[in-house]
Amino acid sequence: MPGVPSPVDLSHVDTWIFDLDNTLYPAKADLFALIDVKMGEFIQGLLGCDPVVARQTQKRYFIEHGTTLSGLMHHHGIEPRAFLDYVHDISMDRLVVDPTLNAHIAALPGRRLIFTNGDAAYAGRVLDRLGLTDAFELIHDIHACRYIPKPDPSGYAQLCRVHGVDPARAAFFEDMARNLKPAKAIGMATIWVNNGSESGNHDHHPDFIDYETDHLTPFLAKITGEAA
Repeated sequence: MPGVPSPVDLSHVDTWIFDLDNTLYPAKADLFALIDVKMGEFIQGLLGCDPVVARQTQKRYFIEHGTTLSGLMHHHGIEPRAFLDYVHDISMDRLVVDPTLNAHIAALPGRRLIFTNGDAAYAGRVLDRLGLTDAFELIHDIHACRYIPKPDPSGYAQLCRVHGVDPARAAFFEDMARNLKPAKAIGMATIWVNNGSESGNHDHHPDFIDYETDHLTPFLAKITGEAA
């Protein structure tokens, strides 16, 4: 796994944008395993198929459309809120508070935002479980993006426009490498949290990745100047 690059110079940044899942908590927590089960159940009910076909469909839509939801909307015209409510109805017991990481996030100078392909209700539950409820100014979610997920550039442009973010003064942390490409294209500093997420390295390329780390805590310590 990659270490923390040195030096890290993000002194120009005044807005810190974080993905949620597998970025603010380790991929090994495998919260998506629980969501995967719920997605499979939803797809089986929708298509009347067996679990094998449901999983194949789920993963294909994820790769081809950015999220399983986007694929289901495109191919089957589903109602997104019903899907999101169903698949996010999971236990958060796998998540634990990381006081050191939380302290580094709180010490970042400037604004702190969440940009997620999930929805705000689910993100709020995750942040509460991680002890980060008050750490972020806002959550820019899939509803705000009109159900067009990362890495489509429209969501990035909308985030900046609606929330007054200057991309040249922003940094974006994300475990899915391909989601960094549009951020880099509009001038954001990009940090790939390469911590073992499923398909996290899909379409990755150094041209749009400024920094790479396997964990946020030591990386943020370089920025805040505090012990990791």
